[in-house]
Formats: sequence, C-alpha cells, structure tokens
Amino acid sequence: MARNVLVTGASGGIGRAIAARFAAGGDAVVITGRDAERLRRAADELGAHGVVCDGADPRQVASLRAGLSGTLDVLVNNAGGNTDFDSDGASDGADGCRASLEGLAASWRANLDANLISAVLTTHAVGDLLAAGGSVISIGTIGAERGGGSYGAAKAALASWNAYLSAEIGARGVTANVISAGYIAGTNFFRDRLTSQRRETLIAATHDKRPGRPDDLAETAYFLASPGARHITGQTIHVNGGAFTTR
Repeated sequence: MARNVLVTGASGGIGRAIAARFAAGGDAVVITGRDAERLRRAADELGAHGVVCDGADPRQVASLRAGLSGTLDVLVNNAGGNTDFDSDGASDGADGCRASLEGLAASWRANLDANLISAVLTTHAVGDLLAAGGSVISIGTIGAERGGGSYGAAKAALASWNAYLSAEIGARGVTANVISAGYIAGTNFFRDRLTSQRRETLIAATHDKRPGRPDDLAETAYFLASPGARHITGQTIHVNGGAFTTR
C-alpha cells in the first residue's frame, strides 16, 4: 500500500535522493524547498507534490500543515545545511566588538534555525497526522561529533531532541531516528569551497575509501521507514564509511 511521505529540503542533493527513493517505491511524496522554480522542477521530475516552505518560519510551516490531509506515514526532516557558507563573515564595522558579537549571534542563530528549529517546527506541525507504524527521520552530520562549530552544535542538538521525540511518540507506534551523514559527494553542501586536498582527506578518513553518495542516505532512510526497522528508535545511525565509529 502506498504511503504518504513528506521530505523537507528536497529540491536537490540528499533530500531529492530520499524523495526519489520513496517515489520509486510507489509512495505519494510531498517535497518542500525555498526556491520555487527549483522545487517545481524537482517535483515534476520526481512525480511529487512541491510546497514552497521555509521550515524555520512558523507561518510557512503552518501553511504547509494546512495543505496536508489524511495521515502521514513518513516525515524526513532534511532541510538545513551549514549557513556559515552563505555569509562572507565580514563585520559591518560599526562599534567594533558589538558588531562582531552581533554577527556571531546571527551566525549561530541561522544554523540553529536551519538545522534544529526547522525540524522541531515541522514535526510539531504535522505530529497529529503521523500514523501508527510511521517514522520520523532527521538528517544529521558527522560534524556533530567532530567539532563542527555552530553547524555541528545545531546537529548535535537535533540528535538530543530526537531522543526526546522518540520517547514522546513511541507509544503511538511511531519511530524517530537521526541519520548522521559523513562526507557526501554530489551535493552543493560546500558551496564550491571544498578543495581537492580537503576532499581527498575526507575520503582517506573512511574505511571503504570512497565518498558517500546521496543514495547511501536514501536507502538508509527507506529502511528506517520499513517494517523491518520498527524496533529501531531514538537512535543516531552513522552513515560515513567508517570515518566515525561507535561501539
């Protein structure tokens, strides 16, 4: 039976790959993104329904929720990314230290909004639609374990919140897990700032000596939403080729 799936931040990269995997499985998929034209193209190519939404904006999230009907079987909180790449980090030059502190605060809040608040708001908004046997899957990062600055801190907070969420919704038969991604090629995460040397270093840190691919995360998400994963909840699943190991 076809499931109803919502994937945020799915105009490209990891989110698009995840949406494509669920669509290929015959599920009805809704995707969100902030760029209307890019979202439209992705939705058309995937056979999905696109909704323009900034997950950190409560009004837009409420509008997204209002447009959904029926039950929701899978929610993938993929929207996010390192917002530090969107800033040149320059001070506005006004009042020295004050300007620097204001810029720092804005930078940290931007990453928290993009990577934590967006997931919290979206999950809360659609929570009443989540059906028994459903899944909430959030996309994290190896940076949460490796000193990733404000981005890593936001994703670490995402994992902490996920543990709370799992306990909150588990009795309803809904699971909640984080997929923590290592270096994934084929996305625009680094905004073209990744040097060849840095790329080689990231690959060398893996055990299988290859970069991750969006499909690696898509297949993991599809499994976590499957009947075979119903007793997996409250977990952070590391998908990084061994670059960070747990025991």
